[in-house]
Amino acid sequence: MKSHRLFFSMVLFSGMAAGQALKCNLNNYKSMDGVHAEASSGVVSLTWQGEAGTQLRVQFSLHDGQPVVHQLAAQAAGGAWIVLASDVAPEFQVTTARRRISNKQLTILKEFNLDTPEVLDAKKWNTFWDAPLVVPGSPEGDTTDLPRKPEEIRHDSSSYKSDACNVVTDGDRVSVVFNGLTLGIFSGDLSFTVYKGSNLLRQEAIAKTDAPSVAYIYKAGLKGFSTKDAKLEWRDTTRQWQKYEFGGMTNDEPVNLRARNRLELLDAGKGSLAVFPPPHKFFFARENEVNLGYVYYRKDTQQSFSLGVMQPERSEGYHPWGVTEDEWKRRTGVAHSEWANFALYNAPPGTLQHMAVYYYLSARDAQATQKSVLAYTHDDVFKPVPGFKVLSGHFHLDFNEMLRDRGTLDYRPEWVPVFRGLGVNILYLGDFHDDSDAGDPGPKRFLEQKIYFEGSQRVSDKDFLVMPAEEVNSFLGGHWYLLTPRPAFFSHAAKLTSGQQFEQNDPTYGHVYHLTSIEDVKKFLNQENGIIWVAHPRTKNSENYPDAYKDQDFFLSDRFIGGSWESLPLDLSENSLCQRRCFDTGDDMSNWAPKPKYLIAEGDTYTKWPDDETYPQLAVNYLKLDHVPAYNESWAPITEGLRAGNFFGTTGEVLFHNWGVQGSGAKSSYTASIEYTFPLEFAELVWSDGSKVDRRIIKLTGTTPFGTKQFNIPFDATGKKWVRFAVWDSAGNGAWVQPIALK
Repeated sequence: MKSHRLFFSMVLFSGMAAGQALKCNLNNYKSMDGVHAEASSGVVSLTWQGEAGTQLRVQFSLHDGQPVVHQLAAQAAGGAWIVLASDVAPEFQVTTARRRISNKQLTILKEFNLDTPEVLDAKKWNTFWDAPLVVPGSPEGDTTDLPRKPEEIRHDSSSYKSDACNVVTDGDRVSVVFNGLTLGIFSGDLSFTVYKGSNLLRQEAIAKTDAPSVAYIYKAGLKGFSTKDAKLEWRDTTRQWQKYEFGGMTNDEPVNLRARNRLELLDAGKGSLAVFPPPHKFFFARENEVNLGYVYYRKDTQQSFSLGVMQPERSEGYHPWGVTEDEWKRRTGVAHSEWANFALYNAPPGTLQHMAVYYYLSARDAQATQKSVLAYTHDDVFKPVPGFKVLSGHFHLDFNEMLRDRGTLDYRPEWVPVFRGLGVNILYLGDFHDDSDAGDPGPKRFLEQKIYFEGSQRVSDKDFLVMPAEEVNSFLGGHWYLLTPRPAFFSHAAKLTSGQQFEQNDPTYGHVYHLTSIEDVKKFLNQENGIIWVAHPRTKNSENYPDAYKDQDFFLSDRFIGGSWESLPLDLSENSLCQRRCFDTGDDMSNWAPKPKYLIAEGDTYTKWPDDETYPQLAVNYLKLDHVPAYNESWAPITEGLRAGNFFGTTGEVLFHNWGVQGSGAKSSYTASIEYTFPLEFAELVWSDGSKVDRRIIKLTGTTPFGTKQFNIPFDATGKKWVRFAVWDSAGNGAWVQPIALK
């Protein structure tokens, strides 16, 4: 591999004479103000207007079938052109393996006699507990059909037989697309896209495979940068600036950096080049957000190096914790086991996978460029929106176990600054999942709940409420979440013990409940004004749920508000995150029930630490709320706001300010107001008559970054049951509002 890179560098940089005539089709290019394309002397150039009066330029050529970025350059307003890179070549690497369905899914499908080859082939794409790169795998693990075999895993690098390119205008963006890309079992095109009004350049392999059961990860970047006077800068996980000036030995493999904000910056003297992945679409679901290192450098020779983005081939567990020896040993084991939970991306046969990396061209220094790049994610913070509060949850933080282990209620865990730093106002937790004694029928569980409640109260604050909630998982089928408007003592053991009743006054804990059936759950919800929803529908332990209970009265009730939204699985051919499993499930639920059901953005992860990379692996809810209730106040404004659907989900880059339906019948219109950062891609208006789901796609490629937009979309509501709306940007980020009942 190393000798191959050295040979490539010698050929590539022997001069332009090694190039070939570049035949580029400009028939699909439309000239516009702000982006200009031209082809001359074997070079295709794009020059475009960036941010704050900056001009940017990228030039392409071909060398023996290999597309080459002949030049990257930036020009500040009134300044000279600054060359950021010359004669660098795009490279991709892909690691492929075999997707398997989990044992948990298979067991449930067998229970419902759904374990046919056709069903299993479809359901395997929703698997979470899979680790395709772990050989041979644990016999007692979560995946079927073990052991895995070493020959299932392939490592391949990109090769090219390009002989032409196309320049394509799409709204306010222009792409240069080269044919002839081969990437192991994938084949397709190489694309570069620039956006009017933005300093962004997107490089992506757009490729497909016909092989079955493919799971994969990729690396993407540029090779051939000159080491002369080069300096790479990044912030580490403690937010301290670091640098590397390529004075070390050459590398055989990419060196992945645990860079804060997934961002590395090449200092090019008077200018700089930032390298980073798509903010959210690059990340598949895991049980934690440990920063594995998502950008890399590789010193190929003493004269050249490479930069790019990557997913490492192994997961990693969170920092173990524990004061007592037993707790430390247990948590160390749990953390170590997470090395083998790494599901990768899905690549169903024939789907076009988009393997992307972003560059930000700048005429300013690296630290100024870093601030400009982070503006696209609001500095990795969920930005405040007037009239809304940020709500997130389903985090199994084992809070009461941590407090009991330390022997104090006044311990401030490391997850508190994580969520406060993200801009979260309301946080609902999930103790009694893999911790404590969830099945205890009384005194022990109630003591643990008391510690849970009091600990949550002590870390709550003005504008920050910690709600001690629970993923209960008893009686209904599958996994489900419970939220009440106040702390409530309850047990959910399989049966009552002597002297216990559904509802009673305990001499120590006061008013308590003992749930032993679906009927008890319904009574509890009505008396406590609680709400529930299905956790991770149609995957994990909720495979075939909510489908299996869609006709039961607890589901049809408006106490059952919907299902959790989590970016699982990740298929880079989908136009929006969790397009099939999440949104299709939500649409089905809204059709089955008398009133629409909602999708609650959740985390479903474990211990949090400030050095984690949490923002990109999280979506949140913005709930219409004037203020955050204090812990000792009623939380009904939260639970009833969720029950009414007065919230939207978002990855953070697209934010709603208002939305609703105007008019009626054939004269209806959907109105919405948003703000956004990345240039937008499309909006989606979806409706149903209770049986058939239809949609209208509104193309938004004519938008420039950092804007606001008003929507007024006419549609015929006659005979329709509900309507919902979502907006997605060019990097795969988005926001969705809950469905509105039309009759």
